[in-house]
Amino acid sequence: MVRVTQTQPSETSRSPEFRLVQAALGGLRQELFDDAFAYRPMPRMDVDSGPTRFLPRRIRVYAGLLPHAFVAFCAVIVFAIGYDRIYYGFGVTAIVTTCVPAAIVLLTLVRPVLAFWASLATAPFIGYATGFGGGWPWSAACFAAHLVVLAVVAARTRPRTAAWMWAVTSGSSLFLEMALGVGRGSDSFPMVFVSAMVLLAVTVVQVRRQADREVTAQQTVTAQEISKRTVLEERTTIARELHDVVAHHMSVVAIQAEAAPYRVENPPPELEQAFLTIRENAVAALTELRRILGVVRAEDYEAPDAPQPTLGDLDALIRNVAEAGLDVEKTVTGAVRELPQGVELSAYRIVQEALSNVLRHAPGAAAKVEVSYVLGGLGLRIANGPARGLVNPARHPATAPQGGLRPPSSIGAGHGITGMRERVTMLGGEMTAEATDDGGYEVTAFVPVSREEAPQ
Repeated sequence: MVRVTQTQPSETSRSPEFRLVQAALGGLRQELFDDAFAYRPMPRMDVDSGPTRFLPRRIRVYAGLLPHAFVAFCAVIVFAIGYDRIYYGFGVTAIVTTCVPAAIVLLTLVRPVLAFWASLATAPFIGYATGFGGGWPWSAACFAAHLVVLAVVAARTRPRTAAWMWAVTSGSSLFLEMALGVGRGSDSFPMVFVSAMVLLAVTVVQVRRQADREVTAQQTVTAQEISKRTVLEERTTIARELHDVVAHHMSVVAIQAEAAPYRVENPPPELEQAFLTIRENAVAALTELRRILGVVRAEDYEAPDAPQPTLGDLDALIRNVAEAGLDVEKTVTGAVRELPQGVELSAYRIVQEALSNVLRHAPGAAAKVEVSYVLGGLGLRIANGPARGLVNPARHPATAPQGGLRPPSSIGAGHGITGMRERVTMLGGEMTAEATDDGGYEVTAFVPVSREEAPQ
């Protein structure tokens, strides 16, 4: 005969009702027993939001103590209620029954949970000391003090704490009424009802504020993510363009190195080996470049068939902008010469982005584009006056694929300046972007170009 014994862990063998009660008592212990004597001073109120933000700075410093002043005012009211209900003169009993409820209200400023238990524990003794004339188990002063304590503690803790405080208060009141208050007038039911209304109001306000804080935090996180994504998109665009420019030149180097020996009659073996080495290095560099920078491409990205724009295409760009109603004046100073393609492309993009910002943020303003070819590099200046009218959106070049103006990755995100500055920094240059005295805006940039970098 084989006997099979099946054992289950004690946790799983317990009934759902038992686990529910255990969880409830665990919540009670966590909210009202753990760290009940902890020192938790009431923080100052935030004075940078709400009506207090309109106060003068010197007064705003003290406005943060308004919650503390309110609690102190409530303590004075409780003291006045107890003083008005003194039945036995000014003896020790009168002083205790008057001052203790007010002191418990002040205790919420530093030890809120302890104040709740103190209010609950002293109520029947004060009610007995006053000869039940002030109510049982809540005298008038204790009644008011306990409501203030419930409201303050609920405002400083979580909504679940408010529910537990109401349950403990109701159970204690009903127990004291049924066990010790037979034949006496009772105010337990008024306490149960009024405390429920007070805690409900405080909890609703607290939940609303918590929801507002969460929404604000989520909006902040979302704005930061959008900002990071926009910057990443701009950097990705720069990396793609850099890849296209460098890959083009490296491909030309590889092709010319392969064809060069055939242009020389009877080339020596050393020359052939040199060109072969150049081609192998160019192909290896091109492969490595594509491996490193190719990761920034989207799966559906295709390299442009047309050459990347240069400063020679600025006239077409300005004509497109003029069709949108923007008056642009172009000035070129210095000896015009061919610059490295990366410099030409970045300069074109900077002018393009600056003019796009004029169309977007200063409709109707006149703009000036200055291109300066100097000995050490290239200087750019794009300036516009204040906005003077509206631009017809239907004629905005960014709305047409052939318009020539590339719309920003995230319109209105405010990262066009960041993209321009990154382009200039990548080339070792300097850039400034600031408002002008007449209400306009000015972007200046200088990109250094050495003689070795300039195309021959």
